[in-house]
Amino acid sequence: MFPYAADMTATEIPPAAATTVALAPPPQLAARARSTGGSPVRDILAVTARPEVINFAGGLPAPELFDADGIAEAYRAVLAEVPARALQYSTTEGEPTLRAALADRTSARGLGTGADDILVTTGSQQALSLLATALLEPGDTVLVESPCYLAALQAFGFAGARVVAVPGDEDGIDPAALEELVVRERPKLLYTVPTFSNPTGRTLPAARRAAVAEVAGRCGLWIVEDDPYGELRFEGERVPWIASYEGARDRTVLLGSFSKVMAPGLRLGWLRAPAGLRRACAVAKQAADLHTPTLNQLAAARYLADRDLDAHVTRVAAAYAVRRDAMLAGLADALPAGSSWTRPEGGMFLWARLPASYDTTALLPDVVRHDVAYVPGAPFHAGEPDRATLRLCYVTQTPDEIAEGLRRLGEALR
Repeated sequence: MFPYAADMTATEIPPAAATTVALAPPPQLAARARSTGGSPVRDILAVTARPEVINFAGGLPAPELFDADGIAEAYRAVLAEVPARALQYSTTEGEPTLRAALADRTSARGLGTGADDILVTTGSQQALSLLATALLEPGDTVLVESPCYLAALQAFGFAGARVVAVPGDEDGIDPAALEELVVRERPKLLYTVPTFSNPTGRTLPAARRAAVAEVAGRCGLWIVEDDPYGELRFEGERVPWIASYEGARDRTVLLGSFSKVMAPGLRLGWLRAPAGLRRACAVAKQAADLHTPTLNQLAAARYLADRDLDAHVTRVAAAYAVRRDAMLAGLADALPAGSSWTRPEGGMFLWARLPASYDTTALLPDVVRHDVAYVPGAPFHAGEPDRATLRLCYVTQTPDEIAEGLRRLGEALR
């Protein structure tokens, strides 16, 4: 009999046991995983994580402005009063109390909504993935604004969609160009962030929203209207959602999120969609994560019941306005002569274009060596990139930090 393997030396292993077996490689990754890269913003954030870097690259809300006490109290109340429910599985569609509160907030902003119109998601980013699963076959065409939110390009690309940019200008999508593309390309959907867009900060005017809604209704097109920043308005009048226009009511999915107005760590978003598409997204969510964490949903609902979220958002927006002004005040000295930039009325970002001879991707490593960072504009383009562009986030740093960051940026670009 052989001794126990643990007691055997290499020379004692029987010849048959020592034979090396050639192993076949495992099957390849799916084509969509092989062809889709990571997020350029996440890659940049990893490089710029050093505390001495003044980081204009992230889309991070200012943590010192979170209502940490109010959120903590909401969690304590939920765990004290309904612990069994809070720690249990929930329905895929979302906790009824939260869905009702979200429906009331949406209705109060001009779009009549019932709780059954809402599907709670694990961040609005999950909503994009669910919509891609429910709507898109590989090879389907998706239209996007140019430039476009990076993670949306990633979600649609992962689904195997063909992504086509709609021409526009400083006001956003050109409705005439949109109609031309819809007729020629027969897309499944148009994705847009029409209010304080990521990355540009621009807002689509009401007349263009009406025209986009009319094109969608007449030509047969889903609209995915992403609105994570709309409540962060500093100035000007609120513009109605595209979803509120008659031609788009039965074909627009409105996405919302608590990430920018409460806290991103809650990972709470939602989608408002027509019944058939909403049910399809719920089935996709069952397969993805069953449901969004019950505790987080109940805590958010309790926060909405006990606190004044609108007053909190007003305070946050006022602070962000000061930071936007600080960035606008320093750009002329920081950027090369001939540069231009947007002046957003709200949100978190502005978009700058340097003279055509500049390549912001190639320049970034040297800029980071000056302990400041931005996001190059090229990855935000579905088509031919504009390599002279960049995105700056102005909400995470204080005005003094913004001034110092722009000084460093100017030094690096010179």
